[in-house]
Formats: sequence, structure tokens, C-alpha cells
Amino acid sequence: MGDVISSHLDESRRQYITERTGKLLAEFGKLYEEQYGVALFNSVRYEIEGNGGPQTQLLHRKLPLKDRVIFSGNLFQYLEDTKKWRNRFCLVPHHYGPVLYDNKIAYDRGLQPRAGVNCAGYKVLTSLDQYTEMLNNTSPGVKMKASGSQMKCATEFPVILWHPYCRHYHFCFMTEREQQRWSAVFQDCIRHCNNGIPEDARVESAAFTDSVRLYRQTRDQYGTWDMLCGNQVQVLSNLVMEDLIPDLKNIIGPKLRGKPQERQRTWLLISDTVYRMVHEQARLFYEGLEKKCSERRAQMESQIRTDMDQIIACKEHVSNKIRASVLPKAELCVRNHVQSHIPSILEALMVPTSQGFSEVRELVFTEATEMNKNLVNEGGRDKLGEHMEKISQLAYHPVKMQQCYEKMDHLNLEGLQQRFDVGSPSVFKQRAQILMREQTDNAAFTFEQLIHQELAKSEGTENLCRDIQRILERVLKKYDYDSSTVRKKFFQEALLQIIIPFLLKKLAPTCKSELPRYQELIFEELSRFVLVENIYEEVVLQTVMRDIIQAVKDAATQRKHNLYRDSMVMHNSDPNLHLLGEGPPINWTDDYSNDHAGDRHGRSRQVVSIIQDDEAPEYLESCQEAPANEDIPEEPGSSDVHAIRSMLVKEFNVEVPVTDIADGSSQETPQEEATNVNHSQTEQVKPAEPETEMHVSPHETCEDEVDHSHVEEMPSQDHVQDVQRVEATPEDEQIEEHDNVTDVLGHRGPEDIEEETSDHVDEEQQHQARESSLAAQQLVKLVLERASAEHNETEAEEQAVHGSHEETSSLVTPTEESQAPPPPLLSPDTHTVHTTPDDSGFQSPLSEEEEDAEGYREIPVPAPRKRDEVITQF
Repeated sequence: MGDVISSHLDESRRQYITERTGKLLAEFGKLYEEQYGVALFNSVRYEIEGNGGPQTQLLHRKLPLKDRVIFSGNLFQYLEDTKKWRNRFCLVPHHYGPVLYDNKIAYDRGLQPRAGVNCAGYKVLTSLDQYTEMLNNTSPGVKMKASGSQMKCATEFPVILWHPYCRHYHFCFMTEREQQRWSAVFQDCIRHCNNGIPEDARVESAAFTDSVRLYRQTRDQYGTWDMLCGNQVQVLSNLVMEDLIPDLKNIIGPKLRGKPQERQRTWLLISDTVYRMVHEQARLFYEGLEKKCSERRAQMESQIRTDMDQIIACKEHVSNKIRASVLPKAELCVRNHVQSHIPSILEALMVPTSQGFSEVRELVFTEATEMNKNLVNEGGRDKLGEHMEKISQLAYHPVKMQQCYEKMDHLNLEGLQQRFDVGSPSVFKQRAQILMREQTDNAAFTFEQLIHQELAKSEGTENLCRDIQRILERVLKKYDYDSSTVRKKFFQEALLQIIIPFLLKKLAPTCKSELPRYQELIFEELSRFVLVENIYEEVVLQTVMRDIIQAVKDAATQRKHNLYRDSMVMHNSDPNLHLLGEGPPINWTDDYSNDHAGDRHGRSRQVVSIIQDDEAPEYLESCQEAPANEDIPEEPGSSDVHAIRSMLVKEFNVEVPVTDIADGSSQETPQEEATNVNHSQTEQVKPAEPETEMHVSPHETCEDEVDHSHVEEMPSQDHVQDVQRVEATPEDEQIEEHDNVTDVLGHRGPEDIEEETSDHVDEEQQHQARESSLAAQQLVKLVLERASAEHNETEAEEQAVHGSHEETSSLVTPTEESQAPPPPLLSPDTHTVHTTPDDSGFQSPLSEEEEDAEGYREIPVPAPRKRDEVITQF
């Protein structure tokens, strides 16, 4: 393909492009030098007179974002050279210029990226139909259907970055969710990069934008311009390409050969090559122009300050002359063609804009309220840094802010575009969205400064949530005022951008020809600061400005737009607040959190970081919302309940030998009943894993179950507890113990118990005290006899099973032994066993002092009852 480029862009044609670009840049440079003096005069005059607007209530972040990663993750990229799709790791740094690496490992190792994308001037397309339509509109004489496209998407979820002059970028994603997320991220990058002319450089920015507007007016182009995107060099390149591309299409277009797909591909490569040539030439030119003007700035500024009164008087004199000639014609044009349309234009602008700012307010309220709830549930001050880090970066979260930006998609100027020569509403959409992000960042910054101030006053956390709620209400009140002021200013500027070009174009045939004669009224030494063209536009602006201001005032009285009236102005309502913004930035992660960054990349703190998506393949590393700090652990997913229980309580599946049962009497003893019940329940609860089989007696089975819970050995009392204790999971421990003891001693199911409860309730009350003691003594006697009979046969198994039990018993202190509760053989009341899980998953005994200090729960164990008794379940 390089040979094709060389054949169409040979040396002579490259020379023509260079000369044509130089000529256009020189024309622009002349306008820039003239406008630079006017902009410098206006800046100095503004500084002296101090005619500032209303004071903002929210604080402004001086360092908006630094050492942060906005978004990152894997995607598929289409390579034009090989016509294949390749997996790439994409990273979006704080300057919103996406960077493409071979993979995540290449980024971690610090290798050079494959490519970097400057998103200024691009558009995001999410289907091949849209892409084919854009290609047909820009390619010379080539029309193609989407089905005939040479590029076949790797998946059904593409995202294409389209530019009228530069190369295009094609990406694909595995799921629709990822497509939406990356589309929001790329749109945020485009929005940020399009706003590339710095506002802090007041003189240079004003001179540049005025020069671009006047340059286009010389070519009878008065309307809004969609390609006023990027920094000054990019805008200059777009300005040159706008004039250069039509000629190149006429020269090169007929010479393109091949199929429609090949001709389109060849033209894209030619256009991209020409743009790179123009961009490099424009960069060198603008650097020299800026240097030339900056060298003269000191001398010009000194002259302005010295002759300020003369310059103002000269300008007023010329303005009065032009106003007398132009004002009647301009007012007539406004009455006939503009006044009736101002309310409809304003309504079309206000509805989606107000909805977007309301969505921003709701987002700030929701995030702060959610943080406050989490602080209550997660321990207060220790988690504050983690949540405040997310709040501070809310304005830079593309996915969360997308719900606010989408409100501006409803902006519809379709009926007004042809009348007022509005090329596209995208200019107003992006400006409103940028203002939304600024207000979100101001609100978040003010919120975190007030929180930090409150934390410095008191170290306690008992009133932290109440203070956060109070601060949030304070911030939202300030946001309401600032957002109203910003919106009213935006409406005025948007109306001027729509109406003024229309008026200038209408008045040009009758008024433009009279302007040169007013140049004679300006002194030569003052001609660098007073220009007739600028005075003429100011006069036209004044004719319609009164109607625009009145329309915005009338709209402020309507509650649906949530605008403050001009009479409701807040001056110095919180003077001490602005002192907070002068301090250094707050590092919430390091100062108010236990989590510290340990990544080798200092810039790797992410507003949205990488989390594995369950729906996507493992190698794709889908991007989702995540904490701002990568060191914050992810929340665990839902795990198997049986797996968790097996970690907390070690269970054994014990089989009772058949011979032992056969040798027994025909009537089962209480010990044997307990063994059968425990055996069946263990099989039901036990997770699927290799079983450990032990052939022991029923009595030993009961002892094994006691060993699981680490209940200390006692005389006959322990054997009673062995029969009563049934293995249970920690969460159902009390209920299952109560039910198991009922089943063991009563040998009845739930239905039997319910039937006999009403019949035996009186009998239970009468014989409870008398018969429970006798039943307990008989039960202990049977346990002791069974244990002595089987002791010699199972001595080896007992040593293996009770090894851990003996070690635990040896840890019991004399104090615990002395404080042990009396044997319940003579009392029917319930007693309490203090247990708590230790690190190994077993339970260890604690003294009452330790239990009270540590706050462990008590597990009631019912005392032994008579076999015929019925225990009512609660």
C-alpha cells in the first residue's frame, strides 16, 4: 500500500500541499496578530475595571486529576495492514488519550505501547451501517453498502472511532455491556480532548477563537463549526484540511482504481497521510506565531496601561459612528427574523440541559448517601478514606457520569438548523456535558474539603454520619446556586452562537461595505488595539443581547427549569469556605485508610479498574466499575454454604458396626438412639468429600461429637452433655441442639410431639421435678456401663479420635475448673456452655471473664428430661 500512496502523493503533489498549507496559515496568522492586540487590551481592561460575574459558591479543584488511570481493559482491534483482529490491552490515562499495548504483561513491564490515540475530532460509531454511511459521505465518488464492507467484525459488538481526515480505529467486544462501557469511555475521551484550548490562557485563547471565526467568515461560513476540536494545532490542521480536501478529491479521486472497498481504503490512507503533513506544518507555524506575539506582549501591555483612557475614548467614538449606521438595520432584522424564535430555541436548550444537571445533583446525593450508609455498616472512620477516594473521582468516572451526559442527547434543533445555519447540535451538547463534569467535580471537591475540616475538629466517630448528612445538604444548596448560574450563562452563550452568525450573514451585504471608511477614525498608534470589525460585531451583539437576557429571566420564573432568579444572588455567603481550597490535595487512601498502594506503577490508581467478568472469557479481563484504589479488595462472591460450614466445624461420618447393634438388647438405650440420630444428620449435612470411617461403639460416637465442639471432659456430667449435644452448624446451633435432645430423649417426630403436647402438658408440670432427676441418674448409669464394656476393644481408635480433645482439655485453667457450673443431675433447669470458634474451626472453652470481655454468644443446652416428657418447641 505504500506504493499506492507514493503514486498518488508524489513529490510535486506534496509540494503543492505544502505551498497551499503555507498560504492558508499565513492568512490566518495575519488575523491572529490583529486579534492578539484586541484580546490583550480586553484582558487588561477587565483586570483594571474588575467587572466580574457572580461569585461561585462551590470550590474549584486546582489540580483536576493527576497520576490516575481512567479506564483499562482488553479489547479486539482490527489491523488495517494484516486485515486481522488482534487482542490488545487499552489504557486510558488522566489526559484521556487511549494507549494500546500488546497485552497487560507488556504494560506491567513498562514496554512501549503499540499506538496512542488523540481523540479530538473523532466520533463514536457502534454499527457497521453507521460507519458505511460516514465513509460514503467522505470518500470521493464511492458508494457502498454495509454488507459489502471488506471488514468483518470479530464479534457483534463493534465500536469504531471515525474521523473525517485521520485514520479510523476499529474495536470489538464480547458483550453488549462492554460495548456500552467502552463507548462511554471513548465519548468521554473525545469530549475532553475536543475541549483542548486552555481557558486559563485568556489572551491566546480569545485571539485564536476570534481568528478562526473571522477566517471562516471571509469564506462566507458564518455558522457553528463542528471541527473546532482539540488544541490550537489540531484546529489549525482541520481549518486547512477543510479547504484542501475538496481540491484533493477532485484531483486524486478519479485516479483511484480497484473495487469500491479498495478505493475507500486507499483514500483513507491518502487522507491520513495528508493530515499528518498538514499537522506537522501547522505545529511549526503556530509555535513560531505564538513566540512572535509573546515577545511583543510586554511592550504592548505597557502601551495599553499608559494609553488606556485614549484607547477607550477612541473605541467609543468609532462605536457610536457604527451604531448610528448599523443599529436601525440590525434592530429591524432582529424583530423580523429572530425575536419570535428566541423562546423556542431557549426551550429546546433548557429542557435537556436542566435534566442533565438534575441528574448530576441526584448522582452526588446518591453517592454521598451510599457512602454514609456503608460507614454505618463497615466501621466508620476506618473505611472513610476508601469511600472518599471514590467520591473525589466521581466526575472522572465515565460510566457513572454517562447517565447525566445522555440527557443532552435529547437536544433537538432540527427545525432551527436550516434557518440559523447550525451545522450540528453536537457543539452545544459537548459544552453542556463539560459544564456538568465541572460542576460535579466542584461539588465533590467542596464535599471532601468540608469532610476533612470536620474530621480535623474531632477524632470521634459517634456523630460522623450526622455531620456527613449535614455537609451534604450544605453542598447541594451551593450546587443548586452554581448550576443555575452556569446554566443561565450557557443559555446566553448558546443563543449568541446561534443568532449572531445569522445576523452577521443577513447584514453583510448592506453593512460590510461601509466598514472600511470608519478605519480612518482610529489613530495609527492605537490601531493594534481597536479594530473596526470587532466593534461592528459588538454593535450587532448589543441589538439582540437585551432580548436574550429578558428571555432567560422569564425562563427563570418557571419552576420546571430550577433556575435562581437574578434577585436571589448569594454574595459572600460562606467566606471561610474558599480558604479551604488553598491547602494541598487530600490523599484519602493514605491518610484515612488501612490500604496502601503497593503497585510498582505509581500512576495505577484507577477511577475504573480491571475486574474479571464472569460472562466473558477469562483472557479478556472485562472492565467494570471498581474502587478508585486497586488495593481495595474485591467483595467475595456467594460461596457454597456447606463448604463454609465444613471450614468452621470439622465433621466426621462415623459408621456403627452391625455386630454392636446385634449384641445389644432389643430395646434401644438412649445412647444408641442418640448415635442413630447423629449418624443420619451427619450424613445429610456433610459435603461431598472422602469420608473417614471409624468403627466405634455408640458411646464412642457420642464422645466424638463432643470432641468436635471441644467441650472439656468432666465426670458423669460430661456424659450427660455428650448425649445431649448433637453436632450442628454454627448458625443453627441452638435450634438443632434443642430438637436433637428432644428426639434422643423422647424418640418422637415433630408430628407426635404436636399431638401429645396438649395431652401431657399438665402431667409435665406435675411430674417434672420428681422424674427428671431419676431419669438423669438412670441415663448416666447406662452411659458408664456401656463405656466400661467397650473401653478395652476400642482403645486404639479412642487415642486417634481423642488426640485433639486431650490437648484442648489440658489448656483448661484451674480458674475455669473452679468456676465450672454444678452438675445438673439434681436440677431440671437449663445450663449454659460457653463456646466460640477458634482459628482451626473447632470450638474452645472460655471462662466467664473471657466471654464477657470478648462478647461471645451463649448457647443454651437443655437439662435432661424424662423419656416420656414432651418438650414444647419455641
